[in-house]
Amino acid sequence: MELTGHMKNRFLWLVVFSLSVLFTACEEKKEESRSESKGENKAVKKEPVAPFFNGDSAYVFIKKQVDFGPRVPNSSAHRKCGEYLVQQLRNYGWEVYTQQFEATAFDGTRLNLTNIIGSYRPDLAKRVLLAAHWDTRPFADQDTDRIKEPIDGANDGASGVGALLEIARVVNESDKKPAVGVDIIFFDGEDYGQPDFAKDIGRIQDSWCLGSQHWAKNKHLQGYSAFYGILLDMVGAANARFAMEGTSMHFAPSVVNKVWQTARDLGYGQYFVNVKTPAIIDDHTYVNEIAGLPMIDIIEYNMSGDGYFGDYWHTHNDNIDVIDPATLKAVGQTVLEVLYNER
Repeated sequence: MELTGHMKNRFLWLVVFSLSVLFTACEEKKEESRSESKGENKAVKKEPVAPFFNGDSAYVFIKKQVDFGPRVPNSSAHRKCGEYLVQQLRNYGWEVYTQQFEATAFDGTRLNLTNIIGSYRPDLAKRVLLAAHWDTRPFADQDTDRIKEPIDGANDGASGVGALLEIARVVNESDKKPAVGVDIIFFDGEDYGQPDFAKDIGRIQDSWCLGSQHWAKNKHLQGYSAFYGILLDMVGAANARFAMEGTSMHFAPSVVNKVWQTARDLGYGQYFVNVKTPAIIDDHTYVNEIAGLPMIDIIEYNMSGDGYFGDYWHTHNDNIDVIDPATLKAVGQTVLEVLYNER
């Protein structure tokens, strides 16, 4: 087919235009590549130094605890779970200490409590302390039904313990080892604090976190110290967000920044958000104030603003259905990476 003069002109214009667009696109692509190589347009996800943290394995550790039933002090489930935790740490080659003690609850109940401590390379002077609480709430005081019955505590208690058991397993089984000593403490009696329905007896001071209060005053080894500590509390719920909590930022802002930056470097920035929140009372409060050891709290924050914690908190909905291995992976891999970057 032969082209007319008008069609030829139009064709030539289209060719020139197309070449111009192609040239511009190539130049923009080159500039984009140059910018990316400088880190200007795109955050580069770093390869982890630490070995692989298995979120599914941590989930199994959580389910095992939940299967014992509510781990309320003085109960059979509490005793059996404590024995299980001690055995697991020993199975993974960690040196285990137990602190057995009595404490008086807000209502006068005498509680038989046990702090469980596992140590990796106790001979090393530089140490990092990891912690969680292993007991569960004896009341569902934030629920609308059966409020005086104990809860499963799948997230509030078991999730932090499950993540730390997985860290203990990984450190033991991997060829890669951290260059620092690591201690894991499972605090007891954290969740036996005074509920709202018992306010008629007056406010009982320091009714929460009985295990960490005891340890802070009576460390498992004389003269024990650590470079810093990380507390894991409610770290397994689906789509959880972890904000920079106020007590942590007051006592150990550099540790908070280190952990949150590590999470971003690993691609978990959607979990570890750059939001500062009011201070809360948790086990790290007493470790900071009494023991003088800088400890931060990785704890879920409800971004909707309707209360600090998730809507499952201190209700019967805090069961295994709340737990998501992807969240456990984000937290556990971040903490492992922090450990393996210490020298």
